[in-house]
Amino acid sequence: MPKEKLNALIADATQRRILKKAVFSKPEDKNAIKEVAVLTKKPDGTVYIASELFTKDNKTYRRNIPADNIAELVRMALEDYRQVNILTTAGDAEIKRSKSGSIHISGKFSEDAKEAKITDGGKQYILERSRDIGFLRELGISDAEGRIHDKKQAKFRQINRFLEIVRDVEDKLPTDRPAVIYDLCCGKSYLTFAVYYYFTVIKKRQVTMYGVDLKQDVIEYCNAAAKRQGFDCLKFVSGNINEYIPPEKPDMVISLHACDIATDIVLANSVKWGAGIILSTPCCHHEMSKQLSEAAKNASMRDTLAFILEHPILKQKFCDAATDALRVKRLESVGYNVTTLELIDPDDTPKNLMIRAVYNGNKPASRKKAAYDEYKKICTELGVSPYLDKLICENEK
Repeated sequence: MPKEKLNALIADATQRRILKKAVFSKPEDKNAIKEVAVLTKKPDGTVYIASELFTKDNKTYRRNIPADNIAELVRMALEDYRQVNILTTAGDAEIKRSKSGSIHISGKFSEDAKEAKITDGGKQYILERSRDIGFLRELGISDAEGRIHDKKQAKFRQINRFLEIVRDVEDKLPTDRPAVIYDLCCGKSYLTFAVYYYFTVIKKRQVTMYGVDLKQDVIEYCNAAAKRQGFDCLKFVSGNINEYIPPEKPDMVISLHACDIATDIVLANSVKWGAGIILSTPCCHHEMSKQLSEAAKNASMRDTLAFILEHPILKQKFCDAATDALRVKRLESVGYNVTTLELIDPDDTPKNLMIRAVYNGNKPASRKKAAYDEYKKICTELGVSPYLDKLICENEK
């Protein structure tokens, strides 16, 4: 009887297309975590059930089940898992199977309900999966058939998310000449190659790009890779970003995970060089934490925040957020419109904040002064002197 009831329940959810998600948990397979199934539509309009199996070693396995093959879902529920939650637009149901094999079903679906939104087969990325994109293969992200390596799935998502953020501001770049873009602290240059590919191959726009990093061996490799890919206007330079003199005025400066005050150097240089767009993901916030550990006069906000600062982990989280919030305010004080974004799922990386700054030449002087006054007030009350402020002030002299 439970099997027939479960069969009818799943059949109702799929046939009426009210299924939003089926979550299979408590698996019998000790290597698995859970499996999630959703209704999905192919380009030809065929509807099927797409499932993703998540494992403890961070791998994901996908399979497609015909929408009318209810027996397969019932088998999964009865044999492979001990708990199934079926979420629909008509209500939710829960199926539990005990160790002895008995099945308990709770919940039911109402007769009137709207069809659930059917996905289009998964997220559409700017860089296409299953296509041999040369630089992805060159950098070890994919194989020759375009398949993304399991251990590089998060990096692939990160690259595509970054390109989405670039796409949102590309209309601010000049169109009467090639845009000039710099990647400071570029490292292995995943983003440098991706941005260059996005503009030159996908958007058919001319750009000139420079990647700058201290590691000579990495720079040599990146230059060789760019040459092999035929990226003629992509150049890599070995050097200290604190001393680097750009050969051309930048239209955009990008930087991913520049450590601690290296992010401040990136931001200050971008302001100094007159970059119209800054995209920076900070990393390793240590400066403020050290300063909060030192004595300071008139640091009234410290007493208010004592309940946070007395706990090392909470103190560091506060310093991370406060450092970036002050960076945003300081950029606003020199004429930028600034927003903060999530770069990618926090499960993929804890270093997840993106600072996006777009220069506004029409920002009133009064608004810039108000932002700077607020910035200085907070710094005084915290008893901190951010490196970014020091660099910008030195550049303004």
